Amino acid sequence: MDYEESRERMVAEQIEARDVHDPRVVAAMRRVPRHLFIPEVPPALAYTDRPQPIAAAQTISQPLMVALMTQALDLWGDEKVLEIGTGSGYQTAILAELSASVFSVERHAVLADAARSVLASLGYRNVAIHVGDGTLGRPEDAPYDRILVTAGAPRVPRPLIDQLAEGGVLVAPIGDRFTQELVELHKRPGGGMQHVNHGACVFVPLVGTEGWDG
Repeated sequence: MDYEESRERMVAEQIEARDVHDPRVVAAMRRVPRHLFIPEVPPALAYTDRPQPIAAAQTISQPLMVALMTQALDLWGDEKVLEIGTGSGYQTAILAELSASVFSVERHAVLADAARSVLASLGYRNVAIHVGDGTLGRPEDAPYDRILVTAGAPRVPRPLIDQLAEGGVLVAPIGDRFTQELVELHKRPGGGMQHVNHGACVFVPLVGTEGWDG
C-alpha cells in the first residue's frame, strides 16, 4: 500500500477541503504516518474519514477532528503543550511537530507504553508521556501555553484552567457522556476566560477525579 499517496488523499479530501486552513497543521498531517499508530485496524482503513478503535476500548479520532482541534490551539512552534489523553499517540505526534514540547497524560498504561514506542521509533524527542489521572493535569511541569483534552468532559477541569498560562489556549470537548461541543478557551490576564464554540463532536468520556466516573 502506498501510504504517502493515502496521506495526500486524506489531506486533500478530508482536511484542506473541510475548513482546515492553517498551513502548518496541514503540513504536519501530511508528514505523520497515521497507520503506524493504529495496528488494531487494517492498514487500508488508517486514512479513512472516521474514528478507529485502539486498545483499552478507546478510539483514535477521525483525521478531520485531529486537524480541527490542533488548528484551534493556534500553535506557532515555541509552546509548551499539555495533552490529556495520549491514546494511540497520533495526536501527540501532530502536536510534537508543531510545538516546542509536549507533556501527555494517559490513564491506561498499555496505551502510554505503545505510544512511547511508536513516537520513539519515529524520532520524536520533545514528548514526555506520563500515566495518571489526566483530569488533574500535570502540575509538576505547569504552566502550559496550550492544553488539549482528547476525551469528553462534563466541564473543563479546574486543575487544567489553573495550569494554563495567562494568554494560553485550552481546547476540549464539553458535554455529556454521548455528545459534546468542541470548546476553545482563551485565558485572559487576571484569570478570565473567553469561549469559542466549534460545534458538536463525540468523544469517549474523560474519566477521573474532575471528570466522569469510570
